[in-house]
Amino acid sequence: MATSRAAYAAETAIGHREEHIQQDVSNYEKEGDRNEMMKALVWQGKQKVAVVDTPKPKILEDGDVILKVTGTTVCGSDLHLLHGTVIQLNKGDILGHEFCGVVDQVGPGVKKVQVGKRYVAAFQITCGECFFCKQKLSSQCERTNSNTTAKAMYGGTTAGLFGYSHFTGGFAGGQAEYVRVPLADNNLLEIPDDVPDEKALYLSDVLPTAYNAVRDTAVYPGDQVAIFGAGPVGQMAGVFAVGEGAGKVVFVDTEPRLSAIQSRWPAEHKDKLAVLDYKKLSFGVTGKETVVSKLKEMCNGGRGPDVAIECAAGEYAKGWMHWLEMSLGAETDTSEILNEMVEGVRNYGRAGITGVYVGYTNHFNIGSVMQRGIRLIGNGQAPVMKYWEGLLAKIQKGELDPTQMLSHRFRIEDADKVYYMFDNKEDNIQKVFIETKFSFPRAPGTPELTKL
Repeated sequence: MATSRAAYAAETAIGHREEHIQQDVSNYEKEGDRNEMMKALVWQGKQKVAVVDTPKPKILEDGDVILKVTGTTVCGSDLHLLHGTVIQLNKGDILGHEFCGVVDQVGPGVKKVQVGKRYVAAFQITCGECFFCKQKLSSQCERTNSNTTAKAMYGGTTAGLFGYSHFTGGFAGGQAEYVRVPLADNNLLEIPDDVPDEKALYLSDVLPTAYNAVRDTAVYPGDQVAIFGAGPVGQMAGVFAVGEGAGKVVFVDTEPRLSAIQSRWPAEHKDKLAVLDYKKLSFGVTGKETVVSKLKEMCNGGRGPDVAIECAAGEYAKGWMHWLEMSLGAETDTSEILNEMVEGVRNYGRAGITGVYVGYTNHFNIGSVMQRGIRLIGNGQAPVMKYWEGLLAKIQKGELDPTQMLSHRFRIEDADKVYYMFDNKEDNIQKVFIETKFSFPRAPGTPELTKL
């Protein structure tokens, strides 16, 4: 049997061979009710998605719920699917792992979830009974993803995910008008009447992911923090870092995202905000300015930040070497940002990885990790259920406003166009709210609908 690394590289290079796919039929063929149709965003191939009419899902197991989707979104993680960097996608698979809605139907085994009530779904699917679920480490559920390729690659499986390929269980996603939620009593959180969808939706992923990045990496009062990636997760990680007492937050990215962060950053914390545009670094008298050298200059009197948090992902190569190696399947993820974090933080600093890394990377500076005592922390897929009730309480108290990252509102019919706009960073898109025919009226103070 080939090694897991070789198997992954070969599969990536030839276009995701079908023999590794755990389910031999697409989600909508297996789950759909062909008597009723709905609109959904589906994967059509690398760099191609489309909104299609497809069968509405039906109850398959006793614990299932059918949710009428009232809000969904496009996440930076979805772009990895668009780019074809996540394996085992089938043409026609419904994407989308962040959604909320109103319960339309419940299976006979559902005990807590009720028809007609509003709920937000965790992006991961959990059993509620295994070793990890009992500790609220929901992203590591041992029973909802039996994919053998993932187990061989990682040395263990993680939880099933909505709309994120057969590699993560093959569950249909929520960028649709309806979605089937398995084990619904475990995987849905009721939304209070005083919280609009535009705030509740992001409890699916982005808010717990950003919060987990800060808590798991550990940000202490007075820390200076570098955040790599100024998208929605990075933005909210910066907000949460300040909430933990950070003395400075430096965002490492480029335009237009740095300007978006500066315009949306809480006014009371403007003195703690700094930005670093990696595309503007140039050759100086003493040699080339790098992200590492600039971070040293900006933080702790030359020592560098106490903490670095990665909120970008491993598929964006800066140099030709990693671009070539990734193109050839010699690696799946670039180590460039990881090395910038490890080399940039102070000795005995902490570096947390929240952006998606799928497999293997080359040229990683393990020597710096060992010699300088760097704490390198894989934050994992955030355990949503560990945090979402506490974050919901913060929203209700007015201590947390997720709409500060919200830049656009679109219709589900335009979701494919939104993917391409988001990928190209057009129109200063930061975080979007996608409505369906079931959505409630727009919450005051949130973006107007953009028709494409």
